Amino acid sequence: MSIAGRLGALVLAAALSGCATTGGIPADPIEPFNRAMFSFNDALDSAVLKPVAKGYRAVAPSFVRTGISNFFSNIEDVWVCVNNLLQGKIRDGAGDFLRVAINSTVGILGFIDVASSAGIDKHNEDFGQTLGRWGIGPGPYLVLPFFGSSTLRDGLGLVLDFKADPILHIHRVPTRNTLYAGRTENTRANALDVTDVLEEAALDKYTYVRSAWLQRRRNLVYDGNPPREREEPNESDPAPARGKSSAAPSPDPVVSAYGATVMTGTGEDAAPLTTTIH
Repeated sequence: MSIAGRLGALVLAAALSGCATTGGIPADPIEPFNRAMFSFNDALDSAVLKPVAKGYRAVAPSFVRTGISNFFSNIEDVWVCVNNLLQGKIRDGAGDFLRVAINSTVGILGFIDVASSAGIDKHNEDFGQTLGRWGIGPGPYLVLPFFGSSTLRDGLGLVLDFKADPILHIHRVPTRNTLYAGRTENTRANALDVTDVLEEAALDKYTYVRSAWLQRRRNLVYDGNPPREREEPNESDPAPARGKSSAAPSPDPVVSAYGATVMTGTGEDAAPLTTTIH
């Protein structure tokens, strides 16, 4: 079975395990499983990814790390373009196409982000977001081993994201694996400062990451303008004034380092990586 097939089977197995399990909140019906996977990913990060990332950042100058981040971001823009077109965002898709064309040529295979300097915005799209734009709900929250925070919808979308990754289609195995490893460690190095803050600030890292990741994914699906969420009334709370409701909370930037994908870049310009650790 291919890696993408195994990933799909893992997502379905995790989701089906929730059928016989009741969690503390509706969005996380398999919290015990998710916490176990979160602990596994956290241990893997502490033992391998974080130390290597620290060493990489110590020896690689900032301009080298920026160039490598730009290179991988340019590769990812190909799939970003496809997803924007699938969502009907023709103008954004055309901008993504121009980014790839300009950065791959003038930007020397993407190592220099000429397109951003020219005012062509970078976007963040994946197939999970496309499914969300098509009206498919997120489903239960999942934490996948190695891949991290997800939902049933985004986990299934991740399978296609993985299959569409241009690096996967490099036939020379050493080259392909080197690119995977390099991308993973480069993005982990970019996230070191953010994750260090999280380590110090969060009392329950799992709960914090879950909340922040779900908020951020919802924000991404709606391009930064999510509709207001309907809240279940609490009998102990006073009734809200007529005509007033609270808006959905804004996404937390910490999730960019602890989501279903570690992100290259920051904020709305972050680009997803297919492998992560939380």
